[in-house]
Amino acid sequence: MNRKTIQRLACFFFVALIGVFSGCTQNLKPAQTWASSSQMVLVVVPDWNSDHGSLQTYTRKDGVWQAASEPQAAVVGRAGSAWGQGINPVPHDGPIKREGDGRAAAGVFRIGDAFGYADHAVTALDYRAMHVDDYCIDVPSSPLYNQIVDTRNADPSIVAGSTEPMRRDLHADGDQRYRLGFIIQHNAADTPGAGSCIFAHIWKSPDTPTAGCTAMDGAVMERLLAWLDPKQQPIFVLLPQTQYRNLQKGWDLPAR
Repeated sequence: MNRKTIQRLACFFFVALIGVFSGCTQNLKPAQTWASSSQMVLVVVPDWNSDHGSLQTYTRKDGVWQAASEPQAAVVGRAGSAWGQGINPVPHDGPIKREGDGRAAAGVFRIGDAFGYADHAVTALDYRAMHVDDYCIDVPSSPLYNQIVDTRNADPSIVAGSTEPMRRDLHADGDQRYRLGFIIQHNAADTPGAGSCIFAHIWKSPDTPTAGCTAMDGAVMERLLAWLDPKQQPIFVLLPQTQYRNLQKGWDLPAR
């Protein structure tokens, strides 16, 4: 077995075992990256500039995605959406997510920890109880960019200027939007300026878009957290309608 063959085999097994995208994935179909996922949270918006959409959950059985819930209303970024840094290759047919652009991250993403104001939540996801000193760092120059940090334990110069307190109820007149939510793993490499602190959380109202997250009614979020199972390797997908139609078969997305 020559060296080139060994490298190809190593590349294949690396992707299969870890499920990350890198130069190794360029010869794989995109859907192979999330082939082991059997839960999907899907948000479809009318177009790149829409600030609202439809959210539905799906379960994969015998290789086929089946609806697990009825469609629910959701709101996204005030400026719409843009291609984020997820586990899919980024097509060249739309805007690219940047820090402060007011757009939600589009693409296919792993789902991270759940979070909220209470000490516990009804979910199988790892749960992080937020406190008054917890901030998500949205300052691109910080080495802690795109990370949730207890600022009591951080160098003040590193977290200075962050505008994303995780206890919005204590910092923003009782705001309940982060009472429950989960992390959408956009920009997992923490690339400066590529966009930070992308969550799914409770909306302020059905008519109030976000700064770049996906938001929904509180009861919808509660049901979603209770349904998500990390053993099923759940993914979060957000796409405009045209891109969804074009990518549905190649990315092995549910038929709608």
